[in-house]
Amino acid sequence: MSLFIPDLTLTPPRQEPLQVASETFVIRALTPSVGGTWTNLNAMLIRAAEPVIVDTGMVTSREQWFADLFSLVAPDEVRWIFITHNDSDHSGNMVEALQRCPNAKLVTSRGEAFRCAASFGISYERMHMVDPGETFDAGDRTLRAVRPPVYDSPYTRGLFDHSTGVYYASDAFCAPNPEAPVDWVEDIDPSAWATTMAQFHLASLCPWIGLVEPAAFQRELSGLEQLGIAALVSAHAPAMRGRSVRQAFANLARLPEVARAKA
Repeated sequence: MSLFIPDLTLTPPRQEPLQVASETFVIRALTPSVGGTWTNLNAMLIRAAEPVIVDTGMVTSREQWFADLFSLVAPDEVRWIFITHNDSDHSGNMVEALQRCPNAKLVTSRGEAFRCAASFGISYERMHMVDPGETFDAGDRTLRAVRPPVYDSPYTRGLFDHSTGVYYASDAFCAPNPEAPVDWVEDIDPSAWATTMAQFHLASLCPWIGLVEPAAFQRELSGLEQLGIAALVSAHAPAMRGRSVRQAFANLARLPEVARAKA
């Protein structure tokens, strides 16, 4: 399977929002990927007492993204828009979301906040900054910024919901769908999932992983696992739950070794 020649003439299948936990929904889109497969462009909504949007999708799916989002929450009810980092597939609708959700504040890292101000003209008064380990209150739950173990921007922050055990991992744990997209990775052949997950990370997200000492990387993964993650949402993969979460960590732990073998 070629990693580098997606067929951009294909029309993406429709994926409705997927509920992954109580009051927690993945807002989904797809883009053509390698070998006739599909890559997710996921965001998330936590319908807390103070509703939270997590990432804002790509501009190419803007109309459907807002339609899906506002079928689940009214614009003036949204209180927080959490942006993991400012890559266009995570913040493509960020400015318009802030315009449409007048009561919402942007939540992002301190480093990314400076870029939001400089690049998008977002005022600091409209922002709330969190860095790894820091939390913010969404009314009926506490949400924690937790940096994922792999990333393509040092400003990236994932988000963990202690009340549901859902962790939004931004780009980490990315893997393309098969030819017929699925909701959950448990519907993908485990061997194919492990292979394409490694290929995706090494080609697109963290080619530097071969420079990492495996034991140090495992300690980072173990710290994240200790959160007790019940469901794992990647911006670029079907959702993971139960046994698939454990296998996702095992797949990721092998990345330094796989990268060195390919070097």
